[in-house]
Formats: sequence, C-alpha cells, structure tokens
Amino acid sequence: MSIAHVVVTIVAAAWVAFSAVSMYRKAKWVVEPLADYGVPESWWSWLAAAKTAGCVGLLVGLAVPAIGIAAAAGLVLYFLGAVVTIVRARSYSHIPYPLMYLVPVAAAAALGAAA
Repeated sequence: MSIAHVVVTIVAAAWVAFSAVSMYRKAKWVVEPLADYGVPESWWSWLAAAKTAGCVGLLVGLAVPAIGIAAAAGLVLYFLGAVVTIVRARSYSHIPYPLMYLVPVAAAAALGAAA
C-alpha cells in the first residue's frame, strides 16, 4: 500500500462523505437539481445511504482491500448512474458535478488495484 493510495482514498472518502451529508441535510443546491432531474424524493435517503456505505467501504478497504475495491466499484457505478440521470434530464451543464466525485474514487480504486 503506497502513501498515494492512502491519501487519495482518504480524500475520496471525505469528498463522498461531504456529498452524503449534503443529501441527508437536503441542501438546496443538492436537492433542487435532483427534483429537476425527476429523482423521486423517496429515493434521496437511500442514495445518501449508498454514498455513506461507499465512503465507509473505501476507508475499511485500507485494511481489507477487497472491501475497498467493492466500495470503489459501487461508487463508480453510482456516479455513472448520476451522469446518465443528468443526461436523460438534458441538464448537460451539470455533468461535471458527479464526475468531480467519480474521478477521485476511480483514482483510489486504480491505486488500490496497483498496490
């Protein structure tokens, strides 16, 4: 395990945790676009829980690599799903937002796989 892997994983987990907390708190800048994309409000807590689980999984993955890889894979799929949702809603200018979360998670996964 390299120092880069540990640092990138911790930063990615913190970034995803920030996103999860923002959803739990129903921050206006998070939930208004979700409503615009047509994501039902009943899903928001589940989506936040998925982010939370992914965040915890990334951190646990520092000790148990298989869990970290599974968590990273799940988060990559989650954020790719977010991109698809945004594209379906034709809000093309919002595509960079889920990518800001996907890139560090993918980097953590790549560094973990290389270790």
